[in-house]
Amino acid sequence: MGASFESEPGRAGLSAGAGNEDGTPARAAGTASRPDYDRDLGVIEAITIVTRSCPNGGAIAVARQALEAIKTGGPEVLRQQAYFVLIAIRGWRGERARQVHRSLSRYLGLESDD
Repeated sequence: MGASFESEPGRAGLSAGAGNEDGTPARAAGTASRPDYDRDLGVIEAITIVTRSCPNGGAIAVARQALEAIKTGGPEVLRQQAYFVLIAIRGWRGERARQVHRSLSRYLGLESDD
């Protein structure tokens, strides 16, 4: 049993989402080589990107632990783990960081949908 629940009814948004294998967001059709940082990420996708792109070792460790907790605890622990990761990435800067922070904040209801 992995962290992807997309085949189960009512589990939308829990899969890793449509991104590239290296953790970069998928590009919109018709764009050059620029990633789509405006796209909201799924929760698992956002946490996975932290493990691949964040320069802070502590935040990476928290994100890895969160993924493991989600694997064992399922959707019941998703909000808690998303919050832990959001707190851990506070000092991370850049476009990718803003995308991850915005996506997790919106999932947790901490930011408006603008």
